[in-house]
Amino acid sequence: MNQTAEQTATNENEPRRLNDVLNRLIEFDSGGLPVVSLYLNAQANRHGRDQYDRFIRREFSARAKTYNEDSPEAESFQRDAKRIEKYLAEEVRPSANGIAIFACAGKDEFFLPVQLDLPIERHQLFVFTTPHLYPLARLMNEYRRYAVLVADTNRARIFVFGRGRTLAAEEVQSDTLSSTQVGGWSQMRYQRHVNNLNLHHAKDVVEALDRVVREEAIENVIIAGDEVIIPLLREQMSPELAKKTEDTMRLDIRTPEHEIMERTLETFRARDAVIDMERVEELKDAVRGTNLGVAGAADTLAALSNGQVDELFLTAGMSEIEHEPDEVGAVLKAYAPGEEGEMPDSNRRRIVVDELIRRAMETGASIHFITDGSLLAGMGGIGATLRYSM
Repeated sequence: MNQTAEQTATNENEPRRLNDVLNRLIEFDSGGLPVVSLYLNAQANRHGRDQYDRFIRREFSARAKTYNEDSPEAESFQRDAKRIEKYLAEEVRPSANGIAIFACAGKDEFFLPVQLDLPIERHQLFVFTTPHLYPLARLMNEYRRYAVLVADTNRARIFVFGRGRTLAAEEVQSDTLSSTQVGGWSQMRYQRHVNNLNLHHAKDVVEALDRVVREEAIENVIIAGDEVIIPLLREQMSPELAKKTEDTMRLDIRTPEHEIMERTLETFRARDAVIDMERVEELKDAVRGTNLGVAGAADTLAALSNGQVDELFLTAGMSEIEHEPDEVGAVLKAYAPGEEGEMPDSNRRRIVVDELIRRAMETGASIHFITDGSLLAGMGGIGATLRYSM
């Protein structure tokens, strides 16, 4: 059975696509043959050229020397290297900022490339008997899309931002009073008419915003405007839309698009930092007092194995993950029988975090990455809230 999947098309459901890729990797069994997990930053340099060719040549050459010549492992790896080099030379679209490729030629020609709009932080190559999942799972967390509404009393601009660019934009323009309409009106009548126009405008704008949020599956909304329009917009929102609209800003309707994106992204990052702190405190409270939380690699793995975990918390920097090798020896043995004592620490850590992610996805637990590693430092960078206690 040929398991090739050329996943190169950009679409607006990137988290869903990455989730599908992760599920395929979790299900993949290499039969002990080497699996290549390659992550590349595909952003062009100042000359417009990709910057990963030298890394590919150097790393592939070094890894090839670790296999016995003419062995099945060496043959599979060499075929993977050639296919990856050909793919990178011929099939990468110019707009790609990140590339992830998973390959194991010796197992049914397995080859799973993914091109991304989101940049990957740095080049990384991993070769082991299982795919390396952690960087891909973390990328899913970074594919946030959110809507921004900037409005005044007769005009509104709606944007969907994500991956550092504008994904969608539209404008709502409502009727305004002309000078001929105003002439001869009493002040009271004039003000009543203005209020009615503002109310109808707010209804039209909220209707357009609600449609965008539903069509784009948006979970976070920011509204911006002046003291007149914002209360009117809030009054017209359904409870579902109001719940997603957590932030309000003061922005002029003429604010340039790039500035709107920059300022709203800053708002989200600041809010995320506060939310991370609150959620980690809730996790710690659950560990301390309710038996509905666990901390550390071993206890979290056990809870995941029992299907207890509701949400898995991992520090966003894998180098900050800590664990006791003896306590997670069963996990290491499941991945590489008899070799756990010989593995370098970097492989031990990678195997543990990949197993955490695998078990979380298999049991329907959500995964949340904490950007500030110090928040989970006392837990070894790992913890989980539970659906039920044992």
